[in-house]
Amino acid sequence: MKTVSLSGSLRESVGKKDAKKNRREGKIPCMLYGGKEQIAFVLKNLDFEKLIFTPDIYLLNLNIDGKEHFAILQDVQYHPVTDMVLHADFLEVKEGKPITIGLPVRFIGNVPGVMAGGSLIKKMRKVIAKGVASDIPDFIEVDMSKLNIGDNIKIKDLKVDKLEFLDHENAVLVLVKTARTVEEIEGIEEEEEEEGVEGAEEAEGGEAAEGESKPAEE
Repeated sequence: MKTVSLSGSLRESVGKKDAKKNRREGKIPCMLYGGKEQIAFVLKNLDFEKLIFTPDIYLLNLNIDGKEHFAILQDVQYHPVTDMVLHADFLEVKEGKPITIGLPVRFIGNVPGVMAGGSLIKKMRKVIAKGVASDIPDFIEVDMSKLNIGDNIKIKDLKVDKLEFLDHENAVLVLVKTARTVEEIEGIEEEEEEEGVEGAEEAEGGEAAEGESKPAEE
């Protein structure tokens, strides 16, 4: 993973009033977990934006009041109306200790099934993986160059050294679906026309039966 350095400062106090004050000053209240103790700190909003407005995953070198911590972004809380960042949680990364993280998926290759008239459907843009930070790649590459109509690629098909995927093994990443052919569409239209004609004939027959007059009684 790529490493990004950020500088933060310890929070003077922890509470709603302090959090609101920091947000007014353009700072994001944060919490660092995973170490000997939890650390409450703040980051500048402008520095934080580079982490959330990108699909990339970073290993963070957090400098909090002169002390360095390696961490990953674990969770972000947003305002339900304005989408403003309210709070962020970070997980401290220890050397040799596995971490769980969501990795972006990058699809590559020309798809034979699409060139044959099929429809490409990408179902997963991110996968959950577990491994040591030094073994985790920036993204997971999925080669689609062998996908024909009806084929798919599942989680169990991914093979990356020293990495464990935690999504269900049968979860589908991408598939090529059969597109409706002209013949199928024409067949459906013909069936609908036939049903319409039969319905009209039945209606006419019913009207004729109702319109027949009984012979006058003598």
